[in-house]
Amino acid sequence: MTLKNLALGFLVAAALIAPCLAHADTTVVRERFSDEIVGQGPDLIFIPGLASSRDTWKATAERLKAHYRVHLIQVAGFAGESARGNAGGAVVVPTAEAIDAYLVEQHLTPATVIGHSLGGTMTLYLGERHPEHLKKAMLVDALPFFATLMMGPAATVDSVKPMAEQVRAGKDQMSDAQRDQMMRSMATAPTDLAMIKGWSAASDRGVVANAIADDMTLDLRPGLAKLTTPIVLLHPDYSTLGSPPGVSDQMYKSVYAAAPAVKVIEIAPSLHFIMLDQPAKFDAALDAFLAQ
Repeated sequence: MTLKNLALGFLVAAALIAPCLAHADTTVVRERFSDEIVGQGPDLIFIPGLASSRDTWKATAERLKAHYRVHLIQVAGFAGESARGNAGGAVVVPTAEAIDAYLVEQHLTPATVIGHSLGGTMTLYLGERHPEHLKKAMLVDALPFFATLMMGPAATVDSVKPMAEQVRAGKDQMSDAQRDQMMRSMATAPTDLAMIKGWSAASDRGVVANAIADDMTLDLRPGLAKLTTPIVLLHPDYSTLGSPPGVSDQMYKSVYAAAPAVKVIEIAPSLHFIMLDQPAKFDAALDAFLAQ
C-alpha cells in the first residue's frame, strides 16, 4: 500500500476561496480554532472537515439563524485561518479537547454538535471521551478509523503508523491524475469543487499533514459500544462514481454495527459533501435530527 492510496480521503488544492458568512454576530478566536456565531436561540455547534472552511455550513447557518444560535467552528490552519496553536505537532485531539473546553467554559453543554468528515471524527471523539458534554450529535460522512479506507477492516494503529509518519513528514506524493480522481469524490457541481479546492489551497500544508496523520492513527472503534450520546450518521452513496446500490449503506452500517447509539442514514445520490450535493435532503435530515 503506497501513500498514493490516501487520495480517497484528502482535500487538496487550487481555486478561489468562498466568501465568509456575512454579518456575523461575533467571532471568538482561540489558539486551536475560531467560532463565528450567528443568530439567536438554542445553541448548535458545526465543525467542518479537513482543510475546510466554516462556509461548509454557510447555507445551513443562513437557514437556521432565525431560530438557533449557530456556532461555526473553523480549525486553525485550515482554509486561510492562521495556524496559531496548530502550527506544530498533533492537531485532531488537541483541537477536539480545546473545543470541548470552550463548550464547557461558555456554558454550551450539553451541546448539540454537527461535524463533517474530520469534524465528524472530532465529534465522535467528544462523544466517547466527554459524553456528559454532548446532548446529541450528527456525523456527516465520518468514520471511527480513517485508516480502514486504505488498509481495510484489519487495519490497526501499529500497521498504519509508518505511512502516517511519512505523511507527517511531508513525503506524500500524488499525481495530478490521482488528485483529480480524489476530488471527484468530494462534490458534483463544478462550482462546489472549485470552492473546496480553494479552501485546501489556502490551508497550511503542515497543519493539514499533521491532521491527516492524526486521523490515520486515531482508532475510535473500541469506544463505539460504550457510546451513550444519541448520534445520527449521514453518509453518501457515491453512486455517481459507480458504487452499486446498497454497497455504501452496507459498509457504513457494518462500521458502526457495534454502536447501538448510532443511527445510520444514507443520502442518495450524493458524494462526500452531502450538504452541497443534496441540500434539500440534508436539510430535512438535519431538521428531523434537531426535532428529536
